Amino acid sequence: MINSLRGMRDFLDNDGALYEHVVGVCANVAQNFGFAFIETPKLEETALFRRSVGESSDIVGKEMYEFSDKGGESICLRPEGTAGVVRAFLQAKLDKAGGIKRWFYHGSMFRYERPQRGRQREFHQFGIECFGISDAREDAAIIILAKRILDELGIKATLKLNSLGNKESMSEFKTKLASYAKGCANNLCEDCARRINTNILRILDCKNEKCKALLKDAPSVLDSLDDECKKDFELVQNLLKNAGVEYELDDRLVRGLDYYSKSAFEFVSDEIGAKAAVIGGGRYDGLISELGGKPTPAVGWAMGIERIMEILGAKENSVQRDGIYLCALEPAFIDEIFALGCELRKTHKVEISYEAKSPAKHLNLADKKGAKVFLCLGSDEKAKGEIWYKNLENKSEKHIKISELKGAL
Repeated sequence: MINSLRGMRDFLDNDGALYEHVVGVCANVAQNFGFAFIETPKLEETALFRRSVGESSDIVGKEMYEFSDKGGESICLRPEGTAGVVRAFLQAKLDKAGGIKRWFYHGSMFRYERPQRGRQREFHQFGIECFGISDAREDAAIIILAKRILDELGIKATLKLNSLGNKESMSEFKTKLASYAKGCANNLCEDCARRINTNILRILDCKNEKCKALLKDAPSVLDSLDDECKKDFELVQNLLKNAGVEYELDDRLVRGLDYYSKSAFEFVSDEIGAKAAVIGGGRYDGLISELGGKPTPAVGWAMGIERIMEILGAKENSVQRDGIYLCALEPAFIDEIFALGCELRKTHKVEISYEAKSPAKHLNLADKKGAKVFLCLGSDEKAKGEIWYKNLENKSEKHIKISELKGAL
């Protein structure tokens, strides 16, 4: 038997319904904030991610699925979503057209790493990207958007907030941090010692407890912010406070990609055990020009759908019931409910059972399938021209005339 590759999984039945539920909630909220759907290819030129994510990042150095195609071109499976959306923005020459673009996307991303709880080699993200707005109010808006999604999904998470400043203030901070890190380099882990000369910010991401202790008194990025960055960061904080969004300042939050500047944030949840980021993002004003486009401000975030699914899967009633389960108690009525089901499918989601079973067995199946409405035809109902209706959410039930069924659903 051929099995799925390690770190790749199938979404079957309840998992499929849960995925659709999460994406549906995210898309509805994003559309309310003015975002429209975009789809980009899963395969891109390797150079796109080397230039955007960064040569020194773990994603490019260790985790990308990179290979040469039959034409000898170096291509890879996308490890994250932002770079592909930026590439689409540039390819359509929207940087030169000006104006504002707000897009959301969802789909598979790929990273070759050790599969673990909530993280697979093929994983799925929902993300949003906004181009053309430098105003820090948009930073606050997309954070509020993320919080709204988590609230609608019923997920508790802590917002961690930081500012990485602009190019000048970040350069100043990196110099200070590198100087500090070199003073304790001999006691840092192998990765952190290497990162001092390759990607100094990554040492702040290290999970090694010894490194954390050594870097406890390292310089804060907030101390290097210039007046403009300070003003923007204060505005974001005030807008979040006014919107009732609680947050914690975290000057060690630098995100895992090289292109971030100014606002950086994560929503962290401990509902699946150890604290893990479920949404993360920030501003990346320099990425479009870095990829050859006209300088354009941009901000966005991405959500790990598997982590959200794992949290919801542990909760009761995590997915709202949906659709109709239509059945018969006797074989003679199956063709009649088939015809009725075909008519109802013009406006409703309908699961038709082709087997005659006892009411208890039908109800059990309807419950397993997550149906909201149970409709059943038996001899008593047939004699009266009725059908048995049961709402599987609130458990109410009644008999409805078949001729009046459409208006009653």
